[in-house]
Amino acid sequence: MAALLRFMFLMAVISAPAAMAAINCGTVFTSLAPCLSYVTNPRSSATPPSACCAGVKKLNTRAATTPDRQAVCKCLKSVSYSNTTAAKASKIPGACGVYINYPIITSINCNSVR
Repeated sequence: MAALLRFMFLMAVISAPAAMAAINCGTVFTSLAPCLSYVTNPRSSATPPSACCAGVKKLNTRAATTPDRQAVCKCLKSVSYSNTTAAKASKIPGACGVYINYPIITSINCNSVR
């Protein structure tokens, strides 16, 4: 009986809906950690460092589904930005040559991200 219950639990986990995001905020923040000094330092260079762009590109590749992109959006939205850091953060994808289909702004409805 216990083996049957373990099997059923395993099958439930394996067959979980594909609509669940595979990306969590830990993944987002780890990928974007090299961008932090660029965003928060008013004297940082005009372009993000290469490690920042590498993290942005890796995260963009991993966010392949709508639930993943919505999860990334929600993680980014959860961070408090000043006007200065928000402006710099919103420019990072473009400066890194990465297209995302939503703006990085605090007022975004992440459920509308596709």
